[in-house]
Amino acid sequence: MLRFVVRRLLLLVPILIGLSILVFGWIRALPGSPAESLLGEHATPQAVLQIRHQYGLDRPIYVQYGRYVKTLLDFNFGTSIATQRPVTYEIRHRFPATVELAVAAMLFSIVLGVPLGFLAAKRYGSVFDHLSLLGSLIGISIPIFFLGLILKYVFAVRLGWLPSIGREDPLAERPHPTNFYILDSIIQGNGGAFWDDVKHLVLPAVTLGSIPLAVVARITRAAVLDVQNEDYVRTARAKGLSPLAVDGRHVLRNALLPVSTIIGLQTGLLLSGAVLTETVYAWPGIGSWLKDAIFNRDYPVLQGGILFVAIVFVVVNLIVDISYALINPRIRLS
Repeated sequence: MLRFVVRRLLLLVPILIGLSILVFGWIRALPGSPAESLLGEHATPQAVLQIRHQYGLDRPIYVQYGRYVKTLLDFNFGTSIATQRPVTYEIRHRFPATVELAVAAMLFSIVLGVPLGFLAAKRYGSVFDHLSLLGSLIGISIPIFFLGLILKYVFAVRLGWLPSIGREDPLAERPHPTNFYILDSIIQGNGGAFWDDVKHLVLPAVTLGSIPLAVVARITRAAVLDVQNEDYVRTARAKGLSPLAVDGRHVLRNALLPVSTIIGLQTGLLLSGAVLTETVYAWPGIGSWLKDAIFNRDYPVLQGGILFVAIVFVVVNLIVDISYALINPRIRLS
């Protein structure tokens, strides 16, 4: 198992090197410049040249990349051109919001998606099966921003049950030592703050989890249909094992292999920042931060933020690989 993990870790090195080159080149190919975006209507040629010189943007491309790699080796992602704050500071304050949202969305999709897919497969061809397929198709097809606006209108505007934007009551003045608001409220023993944070999380999590829910349900259904016709499942039934034991030990466990892959990939995508969801709900996470950086041509934020997101995605995929090996020991030999 240790050798399996070490091999996967070594494979990350060329991936991250190649990614750093692609990100650096892609950002430099974007139209416009951070100097013009920063100066706005005051962007005279002299002022643009001064800003470009200040941030080293007038140097050859290989010199800029060398400086970029040097800062990365020092575990420094640079300083934002727009806010003048270190990129690592922004990540520390924004990534917890994205983690909370992604975890809540994936819990919503897993808790509902796996049972729905399993029951649909066990009732193959029934009305429930057809309704689950229809629901998953709608969940995959509906645009995230449209679903978010509908949910906000129904549950925040019309019914008034849930807040529509932000992570907490704007009038609340509470310390957030970890920037994980729900965790902070639990540590502080503040029940009112905990409930307020949960209410702010519900609508964004349901919106963001709608597509993963549909995907998880469909993959679970397909995997269970494949597994329940295998020889070892029929043998288990012939031996007289109870249906609950057969479904739990043989069907569901073996069906979890492709499901775990989808869950891992979807989690990595959500942790990369949900731009549309965070924008609709004014959620201060990684996605909305990178969106603003694109409009501002904030090179350090884009370079550091995208590379950090890539590292998170790669680490999540590594965890998926390890879970593969735990579920199916034969994979450790590959």
